[in-house]
Amino acid sequence: MSSLALPRPNAHLLRLSDLMLLLVAMVWGSSYGVAKGALAFYPVLGFLALRFLITFALLLPALLRADAEQRRDALRSGLPLGALMLAIFLFETFGVALTQASSAAFLISLCVVFTPFVEWGLLGQRPARAVFGFAAVSLLGAALLSGGLFGSFGLGDGLMLGAALLRALTVCMTTKLTRHRRAPALALTAVQAGVIGLGSLGLALLSPGGLPALPTDAGFWWASLYLVLGCTVFAFFAQNWALKHSSPSRVALLTGSEPAFGALFAVLWLGESLTLTAWLGGALIVAAALWTSTRRG
Repeated sequence: MSSLALPRPNAHLLRLSDLMLLLVAMVWGSSYGVAKGALAFYPVLGFLALRFLITFALLLPALLRADAEQRRDALRSGLPLGALMLAIFLFETFGVALTQASSAAFLISLCVVFTPFVEWGLLGQRPARAVFGFAAVSLLGAALLSGGLFGSFGLGDGLMLGAALLRALTVCMTTKLTRHRRAPALALTAVQAGVIGLGSLGLALLSPGGLPALPTDAGFWWASLYLVLGCTVFAFFAQNWALKHSSPSRVALLTGSEPAFGALFAVLWLGESLTLTAWLGGALIVAAALWTSTRRG
């Protein structure tokens, strides 16, 4: 057995991590509609820089309170993980801009299919056969929810496929880089946010025209506050914490319910409508996540 094989998780911690990850899926699902409103006021790179630099400022005290060994571990894990997450945000954002939304949703959901294979190859642990079944159900649900892939495969589709693979790689690398280190989850999240924020700011300043003045509209700042506190601080902390008590495949499957919650948010908050097939797809995704949470490993 590989030395990186994961221990059997404590049942109570596993249930708590499952609950936190479902909450992460809910807030991430709502983030698309919220971010869409905010991006009407400010460009993508500038908004990413603002969102993550605010997050870094809020979490900096947690990093400073950590002892020397914890800060060193946070930097050792957070710098490479932050770089991966910066790439994910860039791939996803520009991928959505260059392809149909249904294709983007289908392709990003391939993360739940990629993760067991990345986990197997990177961590040397073959997931239980049931995990592959759950992944297949979740993928089928994503296909029904998004309407499937009927168009040609273009640059945007390639970027979304890359984002899905990067998501799978990131959850596995988080397990590998944090399992035996003492970095507190908030300190690790601070480092990741700093990397994403500074990376986005650097790219924004290098882009033609630079950055415009910050918006003054209250709606933009309320949306930014929600994305910072809910979709970044809480979600990153919860995922980093859960990966210490669960497996990458399980984490990917539970957060894979994100498209279903996103669809529900769009219907209830944005007034969008869904077909019966799309509702069936969403139900399959949620069912796969709940089915996964009833298992202990």
